[in-house]
Amino acid sequence: MQRKSLPIGIQTFREIREGGHYYVDKTPFALRLIEQGKYYFLSRPRRFGKSLFLDTLAELFSANAPLFEGLHAQTHWDWARPYPVVRLSFAEGVMASRAQLDRRIKDLLRINCQALGVEIHPGLDIAGSFGDLLRNVHAHTGERVVVLVDEYDKPILDNLTDTDTARQLRDGLRNLYSVIKGADAHIRFAFLTGVSKFSKVSLFSGLNNLRDITVSAEYSAICGYTEADLDTVFAPELDGLNRKEIRAWYNGYNWTGVAVYNPFDLLLLFQERQFRPWWFETATPTFLIDLLTQRQTWLPELGQLETDAALLSCFDAERMTSEALLFQSGYLTIDVEENIGGNYFYRLRYPNREVSQSLTGALLDAWTPAGAVEVRQRKSLYRLLQQNDFAGLEALFTAFFASIPHDWYRNNPIAQYEGYYASVFYAYFASLGLDLTPEDSSNAGRLDMALRFNGNLYLFEFKVVELAPEGRALQQIKDQGYADQYRAEGLPIHLIGVEFSREQRTVVGFEVESTL
Repeated sequence: MQRKSLPIGIQTFREIREGGHYYVDKTPFALRLIEQGKYYFLSRPRRFGKSLFLDTLAELFSANAPLFEGLHAQTHWDWARPYPVVRLSFAEGVMASRAQLDRRIKDLLRINCQALGVEIHPGLDIAGSFGDLLRNVHAHTGERVVVLVDEYDKPILDNLTDTDTARQLRDGLRNLYSVIKGADAHIRFAFLTGVSKFSKVSLFSGLNNLRDITVSAEYSAICGYTEADLDTVFAPELDGLNRKEIRAWYNGYNWTGVAVYNPFDLLLLFQERQFRPWWFETATPTFLIDLLTQRQTWLPELGQLETDAALLSCFDAERMTSEALLFQSGYLTIDVEENIGGNYFYRLRYPNREVSQSLTGALLDAWTPAGAVEVRQRKSLYRLLQQNDFAGLEALFTAFFASIPHDWYRNNPIAQYEGYYASVFYAYFASLGLDLTPEDSSNAGRLDMALRFNGNLYLFEFKVVELAPEGRALQQIKDQGYADQYRAEGLPIHLIGVEFSREQRTVVGFEVESTL
């Protein structure tokens, strides 16, 4: 198979098809949506291909048949009947007030009027203008209108730190979107996409027939690349790359169906031939880091949160759960879905190594002031583990916590949180991309952290004491028999009890027992 150009950063279907770029055929999903219903909503993380899918829909409804040559839609679509398409995108720029949002909406409506050859009454407000546009386009073309909204929520997300502004922008968008239901007679199809999923009450008031396909199993792969896509479309790019490593770094996103790769990561991997956190590096999640810090998040449990359907989709300026924010922004994904008594419950996990390693690393940077010293110590940690140098590990962590200035502790509330020490300890290991199982449960109880590395198994328990070591951490591992569930693996097992002094703010106990 011949190699093609990588469509890095290209969100235009026409450019990809005419430019000879790789393209994963998503038209089966498009046709299924059109056959099954009329109004849809999809939430996916940034840089996951939402805009490209919307553009594909636009070209499909516009009946631009040459662009679909060789694709599923070529023989399954009526190319003799084009539909007018109204496109609204809030992807560009930042709107910091309701007035700026209203101006942007008016500009978008004006652009659509020019493109479709219609006019709207100049004296109407935004809602009236949008409704007038849909009616006039229907009358002008004789066909009902396709409405495509990209990044429907971005004006709100850009202002989450300012609740009042976010609320005003939400009200402005609700004023716009409320028109869709009343214009049903003039609409052929409507599709809205964004990163977050705001409640229908807060943003889609009245639009109760909007089908949310975010966690629909049949549309799990509507964005992103599957294993089959790598074997077929991207087969020429795989030479010299370890498939197991590709999967560990970039696969794992799941919305209750087929797991998918992050498309942005794969394209950068194929171009640069290096395993790096390409997606994470494009935008530092400052708001997320600040929120997790403010809520004194216990890091060992972050990658295995449990929630229900209501909390998973609860996202609003006044009320944001950590679970919803992490899931919708792509830092956690669905591990298990359970239906219990008609209620859906979800266990969440990190999708892959890129996210777990990068997010914990970002939190570690935010929670410690060590800078370059901390980087050197993380490199030392890896070498000490390779040598099973437990005395060296104890010295490393003791020195690290002791090096944090007392002023930093006084000025950072997160350091007063009892789980701070264990969370930083965990983040050190996780930021190296090591094979960790935090809070591993068994019949005997819950172990704080299990680490598999270099043919060894390390079981950690953390305790906070006032001043002097008490030996309770190691004793709990032994008393609870935490090692029993691992013995069948046949690996050397190291029991490690770590105690942190609340008064001295450092490691005061580090006991190790090794067994088979």
